[in-house]
Amino acid sequence: MSDSVLCPKCGSEFTYPSDNMMVCSQCFYEWNPEETAASVSDSGKILDSNGNELQDGDSVVVIKDLPVKGAPKPVKAGTKVKNIRLRPDSDHNIDCKIDGFGSMALKSEFVKKA
Repeated sequence: MSDSVLCPKCGSEFTYPSDNMMVCSQCFYEWNPEETAASVSDSGKILDSNGNELQDGDSVVVIKDLPVKGAPKPVKAGTKVKNIRLRPDSDHNIDCKIDGFGSMALKSEFVKKA
């Protein structure tokens, strides 16, 4: 289940598709992922997993373990990342430096604003 979609309301990774909607098994929130993606891309804003707008220089916290290709260990959930840079034109829309890993790009759906 590596392609899990996080719930925009509670950030849970335990979601499942139901017809053309996604449903969170934790808070029972239902949403259309196509509309959510379209509204984010139309507005030009980059949002974290809870729907908060991110800005350059913000600090964020990783919400789940993220495997790093070529590294022996993942970036652990709860890791705080300071001074991020946003790249709205990319799929991995956050550039940052993480202690012990160096420079990397993250997806905004796997972080929350600190």
